[in-house]
Amino acid sequence: MTDRYAVFGNPIAHSKSPVIHAEFARQTGQDMAYEAILAPLDGFPAAVQAFREAGGKGANVTVPFKEQAFELAGRRTARAEAAGAVNTLKFEGDAILGDNTDGVGLVSDLTRNLGLVLASQRILLLGAGGAARGVVLPLLAEAPAGLFIANRTADKAVALAQRFVSSGPVEGGGFDALAGRQFDVVINATAASLAGELPPLPEGLFAPGALAYDMMYGKETPFLAFARAHGARVADGLGMLVEQAAEAFYLWRGVRPETAPVITLLRGA
Repeated sequence: MTDRYAVFGNPIAHSKSPVIHAEFARQTGQDMAYEAILAPLDGFPAAVQAFREAGGKGANVTVPFKEQAFELAGRRTARAEAAGAVNTLKFEGDAILGDNTDGVGLVSDLTRNLGLVLASQRILLLGAGGAARGVVLPLLAEAPAGLFIANRTADKAVALAQRFVSSGPVEGGGFDALAGRQFDVVINATAASLAGELPPLPEGLFAPGALAYDMMYGKETPFLAFARAHGARVADGLGMLVEQAAEAFYLWRGVRPETAPVITLLRGA
């Protein structure tokens, strides 16, 4: 019998996850189906339960449900616990295992696909929500010179940084704290790109040769346009999307797919 998987989000029509997992399944010979499910903003747990009762084996979770997914999971991986957010669910009988593959997906894209060495780099992470929470620990594991988390609500960024202060050089603050500072890698994990907006970034933010990375994918965002106009190299989050999906696929199926052909396929599309 074909095993069923899905991605839950709101909105979700734009998701490329069904195409990615269909390619992974074809590549690895796995008998599985994968669909996108629009969950009501006030009905995520019920939507997941209905999918499980219909035979679902696992699911990905995207905005705005990652923190709800964390609460839903009765058992969590260490990286999910560290992030306080879950983007991958595996249904094990009556139990739900929660994982967070965002961080490993981002780091894999930066280091393997984009050829970046993160050690000794000054990294700026924009945003302190679910998308950001999953990547802090994996970024610190790469031994950067420092990681600064900036958010519109400064207290939220400070609290997130304090959560990981024992894991490396990390601090947090508001966007006003960025004035006069430069970074080698700037990662946009805010929701601004979804709304077609630009976070309030100061001039002179990008060091010579800096990379600007937007977790949003598939279009030129105001953040990427700003970065390019200020001399930075730019990349979108398509590679991260594929890499985190591959990690979820491995959790579910025990097989690790090749990501490069899928990234190439999506770029061509």
